[in-house]
Amino acid sequence: MLRIMSDGAPQELTLRLHSSIAEIAATEWDACAGTDNPFVSHAFLAALEESGSAGPRTGWLPQHAALRDGAGRLVAVAPAYAKSHSYGEYIFDHAWAHALERAGSRYYPKLQVAVPFSPVPGPRLLIRPGSGIGPEALGEALAQVVGQLGLSSAHVAFCTEAEWQALGAVGWLQRLGTQFHWTNDGYGSFEDFLGALSSRKRKQLRRERRDAQAAGLTFRTLRGAEITRRHWAAFHRFYLDTVDRKWGSAYLNARFWPLLSERLGERVVLMVAERDGEPVAGALNLMGQDALYGRNWGTTVEAPFLHFELCYYQAIDFAIAHGLKRVEAGAQGQHKIQRGYLPVPTYSAHWIAHRGLRRAVAEFLDAERPAMEQEMAELAEASPFREEG
Repeated sequence: MLRIMSDGAPQELTLRLHSSIAEIAATEWDACAGTDNPFVSHAFLAALEESGSAGPRTGWLPQHAALRDGAGRLVAVAPAYAKSHSYGEYIFDHAWAHALERAGSRYYPKLQVAVPFSPVPGPRLLIRPGSGIGPEALGEALAQVVGQLGLSSAHVAFCTEAEWQALGAVGWLQRLGTQFHWTNDGYGSFEDFLGALSSRKRKQLRRERRDAQAAGLTFRTLRGAEITRRHWAAFHRFYLDTVDRKWGSAYLNARFWPLLSERLGERVVLMVAERDGEPVAGALNLMGQDALYGRNWGTTVEAPFLHFELCYYQAIDFAIAHGLKRVEAGAQGQHKIQRGYLPVPTYSAHWIAHRGLRRAVAEFLDAERPAMEQEMAELAEASPFREEG
């Protein structure tokens, strides 16, 4: 039982951890999650669990946090998982784990508040509008969970800046990261976007698109029911090929893709390259209220600039056509800058129970944050956009 102050009046709030998203009604969860970001929707998280992609096989054991008021009404939730490793998170704490283990303590299990396998920024502490509480209430409750369950730590990954600030105010350690996002500056077409670039970069992007389009491939954008099981079977092959080349461990299984398509419908956007009518490459995106989120991609053919065309340029085309404010193309990749995707900060917050490790990590993060800010400023100087005279 957690007792907090809300609007000057005390509230009794009860936190419970759920071992399945199915234990929480979709209507209740989504009343807290809202509709802006599909990755925190009940439908997306349920597809991960029901397919077996997030579960014992992959070491992501659901422990979803649900905060209820004295009347039993759900006022806040958080997608949370007990983890026995640090894979699939994209915010790296392996050195912290090794340090604690060298000191004779256990780092795992830990509590990870995140969307599995998805380095997509967005809300993580999901508060029902009008509930009268803020994200710090859920942050304090999660910190209590760490102590009560004897965990080493809790981590909130890729949260919003507002959540990051609220958690910092109640003692969580704050970490900065970087991604590269494209912003729609009111463009009416891809050519309008190219017109905002320097002459040299404009020529480069035109050449890359021309070479990709001349490779004997047909490019199609499919949504919702247009994406068939044949497409998903092919896409799973593409996904496995990318995993084999880069990471060697596939978290998402073949059951996940059609479940995702069934649950999220028109919010699923698949860019496909075909040769003689057969899919040979694909890029998966999810559409939010204001953004297109690029996720997985893969191919079974070699073609010039195919990755750039499917993942970056087709996404920009789609965002312009649908009036979306930005494209978020996933983690890493300084090469995105030259394609108009500029550096933006990402946020994570960390609660560490062990005093010695907490002190060491705090010192590390205090030094890392200004270094990250400096790095982003330097990366921004490589912007391909024309300087305003």
